[in-house]
Amino acid sequence: MDASLIPFILALLAVGAFAGLIAGLFGIGGGIIMVPALYYVLTGLGYEAHAMHAAVGTSLMVIVATSLRSVAAHAQKGAVDFAVLKSWTPFIVLGALLGSAVADLAPGRALTGLFGAVALLLSAQFFFGRPDWKLADDLPGQPMKTVLGMLIGILSSLMGIGGGVFGVTLMTLHGKTIHTAVATAAGFGVAIGLPGAIGFMVAGLDEPGRAPFSLGYVNMAAFVTLAASAVFLAPVGANLAHSLNPKRLKQFFAVGLLIMSLNMLREAIFVG
Repeated sequence: MDASLIPFILALLAVGAFAGLIAGLFGIGGGIIMVPALYYVLTGLGYEAHAMHAAVGTSLMVIVATSLRSVAAHAQKGAVDFAVLKSWTPFIVLGALLGSAVADLAPGRALTGLFGAVALLLSAQFFFGRPDWKLADDLPGQPMKTVLGMLIGILSSLMGIGGGVFGVTLMTLHGKTIHTAVATAAGFGVAIGLPGAIGFMVAGLDEPGRAPFSLGYVNMAAFVTLAASAVFLAPVGANLAHSLNPKRLKQFFAVGLLIMSLNMLREAIFVG
């Protein structure tokens, strides 16, 4: 192995471990950590032309593994609402496919700015929101289920996250407890990650200037390295989530979103 690759691999292993912990803890698939980390790593290595697209596409691929591991751990606690997963998944999958198609047409800075702006808004809602802030006592039926499901899929695919960021918000605003919302939203990651990653693979097949070991916009070397470390930490995060106070869990969720959103907004506005 080229000795110059060792720091790169060690950095990806560390990012993957932390992403797996976050995936289980907040049901967000780890993308909120992986996308900025991969973006900075790829940019630092000189592949800035498609750094954001590669970060998003690769993150979506890793999210499939972390979400499967996370939802299994939550299911053992009896916290996953499988009825919600079954009824919302078709619309989320369709949205994820549309999102990956739109991402191919969008410049990297637009994706970076979208990531930062949406994460900032959601961070404020989670930090300042009160438990009695609800839109309704239950999740909406048709036609809003189709609209919101597709919107979750589109935005999550564009941002390279697993759907938990939007899913947790949606469910807590519609009467679900934070623990049920986190556990169920973990399952959204598979519905978003798999079709989204496939879309990014196809969209980037003919693009020049990609990093080595890339399949379209998905970097397979980064995927293997991140997934190998992330998948083992997701159950630890899930177990930790059930031991924390719900209010404290929301605050942790909000702080993590705030840090990442500010970093990505800085990149989109001031860099380049």
